[in-house]
Parts: sequence; structure tokens; C-alpha cells
Amino acid sequence: MLHPAFELYNRADDAAHLLGRVHSIETCGAVDGPGMRFVVFLQGCLFRCQYCHNRDTWDLNKGTLYSVTDILTEILPYIPFIDASNGGVTVSGGEPLLQKQFVRVLFKLLHQQGIHTCLDTNGYVPDTGYDLELDKLLDCTDLVLLDIKHINEQKHIQLTRVTNKYTLNFAKYLQRHNKPIWIRYVVVPGVTDDKEDVERLAEFLARRKNVEKLELLPYHSLGVHKWAAYSDPYPLAGVAPPSVEKIEELKTIFESYDIDVLI
Repeated sequence: MLHPAFELYNRADDAAHLLGRVHSIETCGAVDGPGMRFVVFLQGCLFRCQYCHNRDTWDLNKGTLYSVTDILTEILPYIPFIDASNGGVTVSGGEPLLQKQFVRVLFKLLHQQGIHTCLDTNGYVPDTGYDLELDKLLDCTDLVLLDIKHINEQKHIQLTRVTNKYTLNFAKYLQRHNKPIWIRYVVVPGVTDDKEDVERLAEFLARRKNVEKLELLPYHSLGVHKWAAYSDPYPLAGVAPPSVEKIEELKTIFESYDIDVLI
């Protein structure tokens, strides 16, 4: 018997032909949500994170055009593995909220078939009001992986060239909608590892009762070659990964606020 998701092929839905700009696809992701994940990395991002390891996703006009049907065609062979691992489909980036209509249609079709959907985002939602398209997207999103780059606005701007108010407001918005969140926080020595800043972030997260866990991600420089490909100087050249002791210290701070921490 065919998996119910194959019924997606029989839908007479013009929206399934909506085009999105895709950077790449990972068929067996293990770190972007629960279980085995089919991960779609969308093209385009307005953040300019100094440690970005996906420098090639920034340009809004690059990537490969896929229809929602194209993506579903790629996903369907992996449904048995997704089911067996209690996994699902994650859309990441770049920044997927820049293509929220495309993500919404994809998630709607997947959600209708009981396939777990996960949005991996930096929360870039400009202060123009939360439109109906975003509400509809969240209605068919099971989990949000929210990257919080820095709790201090000025340090956030130095790190990303963008204010953090979009991300923090989006976190509050997700709380109002009681949408489950996993927080991701990259620990960069001398940039995001200040104890006072981490205390402030822990206090902010402790007030969000929909936060299920926090992932402490040690900084790495594996994406340096991508910066070189664009002839861009790497902003964090010479910065070493954080020590095990520093990660444990920050983990202790978050746990003191009853936040479940993964390393």
C-alpha cells in the first residue's frame, strides 16, 4: 500500500506550482529537528552574520527555482525513512521567512498528510504587522528552530548588521501562538559568550513557556572557504572555538533558569 503522501500527486492545486529559490537539499539531515529530516535550504538572507557558514545563501537572486511539486517529488522517496525515525521535513536557509508563501504551501500539503514540519529561521519579520500569510504558515508548522544571535541589540548589529528586535518580537509572537520552539545559540569567544549577556538571554527565554530546549552550538570556521570564494575577508579570522569549560559554564547559566540545554 502506498504511503498517503503519494496522494499529493493527485491534487489539482495551482498553488503547488508556486516557485521558490532553493540553495540546496539535504536528504538525511540529523541535526535540524527530531528524527531524520529532509532539509530544504532556501536562497536569500538579509542577515550578515560574521560566522555564517552559508555565505553563498545570501544573494536573493541566486539559487535554483523549484516548484512545490518539485520539492514534493524529491521528498516522497524518503517518506519511509522519515516515518521510521519519527522525523519530517525542515525548511532552512538562508532565511525561509523571505519566501513564506512558498514554505506555507509546501508545509500545508505535508501537514495534511501527517508529515512533521519544522521551520529553521532567524525570525526576520519586519515591523509591518504579522500578515495572514505568516499566520497560515505557522498553522501548518509543527516546530520552529529559532536562531537568536545576540540578546544585546548593539552587539547583534555588530554581529549581523541587523537589529535583534525582529527576532525577539518573533519569539514573543510564537509564544502568543503557543508554537513549540527550539532555540539555537552560537557561542563565539569574545562575541556571544559574555556571562551578563547570557544571563539576559536566559531571563528572556525563561519567560517563553513554549521554549522546549536550547542548543548551544560551539563556533566553528568551516565556512571560511565560502567567504574566500566571494573574495570577502572573514570577519572572525583567528578566533578559536570555545573551550569545553566555557560551554559548560554557559550551560549551567541556562539550566539555572530551568532551560533544557543540548550540547
